[in-house]
Amino acid sequence: MKACDLKKGAVVTIAGVIYVAKDVQVKSPSSRSGNTLYKALFRDVVTKQKFEQTYKGEEVLQAVDFARRPIQMLFKEAASATFMDLETYEQYTLDNDALESELPYLMDGLQGLFALIADDTILGIELPPSVEMEVAECAPSIKGASATSRSKPATLPTGLVVNVPEYLSRGERIKINTITGEFISRA
Repeated sequence: MKACDLKKGAVVTIAGVIYVAKDVQVKSPSSRSGNTLYKALFRDVVTKQKFEQTYKGEEVLQAVDFARRPIQMLFKEAASATFMDLETYEQYTLDNDALESELPYLMDGLQGLFALIADDTILGIELPPSVEMEVAECAPSIKGASATSRSKPATLPTGLVVNVPEYLSRGERIKINTITGEFISRA
């Protein structure tokens, strides 16, 4: 796999250690002769340590074969979350440290998730492109506010804070983009 094809959730081997890509940032060249750089943040599958590396677009990374299986979130505890495979009904538990970027979007019973599994070990999870949540707390809605007017912060049940249009009020269900963390629409 070339570095230019690296995406969030990709599983690679670097110096014999298996890593899951947690974030990939593309840095464009500042001059004509410059190369586009790909700054990747990885998490070690075994030790859960973070590893950051920058690559040029043509550099080759060793991809790992893994299965992508549909799962459902069952419940969240203080330090971990438990998921169930929707085909085999097998349960997987992941520490909150391994779910750092996904945690604000996870609610009990959430479906549309995928587990990344290699050698019977869960490497991580993949969120759906968007999730629906109820607004738990926000300023009161303003009568006559339009969709193009200002926004206000709204807190969701997981603690995630999202900017929403002023016309929304507490208790309404909204869709959130899990990649950018932004409000999409009413649900």
